[in-house]
Amino acid sequence: MTSLPSDIEDLRLRTRDFIRTVVIPAEPAPGERLKEADRSRLQDAAKAAGVYAPHAPREYGGQGVPLRYWSPIFQEAGYSLIGPTVLNCQAPDEGNMHMLELIGTEAQKEQYLRPLVSGAARSCFGMTEPHPGAGSDPAALRSSAAKVDGGWVITGHKRFTSGANNATFCIAMVRTPALEATPTSAAAPAGATMLLVDMDAPGVRIGEQISTMDRAIGGGHPHLHFVDVFVPDTAVLGAPGEGFRYAQVRLGPARLTHCMRWLGLARRAMDIALDRANTREMFGAALHELGIAQDMLALNVMDLETSDAIITKTAGLLESDARAGSALSSVAKAHTSEAVYRVIDRSLQLCGGDGVSDRLPLASYLNEVRAFRIYDGSNETHKWAIARRASSARRREVANAR
Repeated sequence: MTSLPSDIEDLRLRTRDFIRTVVIPAEPAPGERLKEADRSRLQDAAKAAGVYAPHAPREYGGQGVPLRYWSPIFQEAGYSLIGPTVLNCQAPDEGNMHMLELIGTEAQKEQYLRPLVSGAARSCFGMTEPHPGAGSDPAALRSSAAKVDGGWVITGHKRFTSGANNATFCIAMVRTPALEATPTSAAAPAGATMLLVDMDAPGVRIGEQISTMDRAIGGGHPHLHFVDVFVPDTAVLGAPGEGFRYAQVRLGPARLTHCMRWLGLARRAMDIALDRANTREMFGAALHELGIAQDMLALNVMDLETSDAIITKTAGLLESDARAGSALSSVAKAHTSEAVYRVIDRSLQLCGGDGVSDRLPLASYLNEVRAFRIYDGSNETHKWAIARRASSARRREVANAR
């Protein structure tokens, strides 16, 4: 990792120690979920250790680390599958905290951000819908909200709403009509709007559960129904009609923090493989001396280092140029999600029979990181966007050179 300011390096080292001495001994068996009682106990321990919520503002109970330095801390947290949950920097809460911090009103921050940072509240983000609704193509959004006196009435059906089972509120993305200016409100374009919806509001219903291969994100991935759900005007996050623009505030950093956490897990897998290679003998030689093992270990190092580099570059760009940073986060997401899978897959292969058994956690790690190639936009969608941006940039460059 690159050189860090002394206070960030101190937090990284304390996080590293906390994960290894407190969190890893409390990990559930491979494939099992963290119990709620253990989550609360471990989060209290993280608060006492001063490593809790590294990304969140200090005034709301976090450590106040700037975005450009999240990666080394999040990687240390991600060294354990439950580490991000214990430090309260796991999706979807972490992304929702960041968006509330940047665009929430002071009242919204007190009502939603403060309890979310403390762990007293949980959240979800309602974007994905059943076909033909929004998925990889957000323009297909079908859930809607109608303007009524004093607020909005939401009708819609979401699916794969990560964290919804444990959530106390949802940030719902819905389609809204154009609004004319009134004496008390500004005009708004037709488009998408983000609305803060309490999960116990009348008309909100959790539907069919979706069983998935991953276990690290608590609260499941269920369907979520909104049937004539009323929310007040104060529930608008940002401004009406600007939801897609505000979504980039969340989605760029959120897909990058997934990369950070999973890269930490890939480093754990690499350490497991290195320990095996350094202690096992095959065909009369130490495993780490065999050419085929050296090739796999070298490829792991290359995947780890290139992922780390692009994450670091993207994090800095998100602070200095959010639009360019969001575009580069697609590159980081597509590359890192595939790279960490390769690292864990090679590590499992180096560990042989133990790798595919519950004797080691590597098989469960594969299940976790495989889903990331679909979560936060499928890699194919990101590559399509990356190629389009590259082609457009080159056309402009050629045109300007004439």
